[in-house]
Amino acid sequence: MKRFYKAVTVAAEGAGYRVMLDGRGLRTVGGRAQIVPSPKLAEALAAEWAGQGEEIDPACFVLRDLADYALDVVEAGKAGVIEELVPYGETDTLCYRAEPDEALGVRQRAVWEPLLTAAEARWDVRFVRVAGVIHRPQPPETLARLREELGHLDAFTLAALRNTAALAASLLLGLKALEPDADIDALWDAANLEEDWQAELWGKDAEALERRARRHAAFAAAARFAALARG
Repeated sequence: MKRFYKAVTVAAEGAGYRVMLDGRGLRTVGGRAQIVPSPKLAEALAAEWAGQGEEIDPACFVLRDLADYALDVVEAGKAGVIEELVPYGETDTLCYRAEPDEALGVRQRAVWEPLLTAAEARWDVRFVRVAGVIHRPQPPETLARLREELGHLDAFTLAALRNTAALAASLLLGLKALEPDADIDALWDAANLEEDWQAELWGKDAEALERRARRHAAFAAAARFAALARG
């Protein structure tokens, strides 16, 4: 699609901010006014539009897509979105490890155990550690506490978490990535520990590295979106 606008601006509207194209306010794909909670997020959304050339590239609208999801999906059905997220905690990557006496298991415990124990202390819960890949259920009270925690999050944070949790295959890493002082690269390395271990043993594959880089960028973009929405 050819670029159909010249001026990209941001205007305050209601309790939030909205990107304007030639003076006309943007709407979400679902038809809602795309009003976001912070000027920083609005400016970043505007930058996506301003950065387009003569042809519009839909792949460049990472933040816009997240904003649309927050407004069209999360605000319309927060409870349903939370129920989609809880399973990432029930089968959290941090809980599934190699046998304790295996070298991979040793590395997993070194990297993952501090993250897991910190989450347990923060929410006063217990997670079941599993040696192998056979599913074992987490305690119902742990899952209930996670639902409660997710219920406190706003639509924009939940939209970002949908991406970070899915990309990391871990609700705990996904939540950690949204904290203000999060080390995004370290968290992404933790999420990919087993993949990186296999690459060390058998060599790195160019396609796998490219795929990992794309997913890393998406993980970081979602964390950035949450930070911008906080302002």
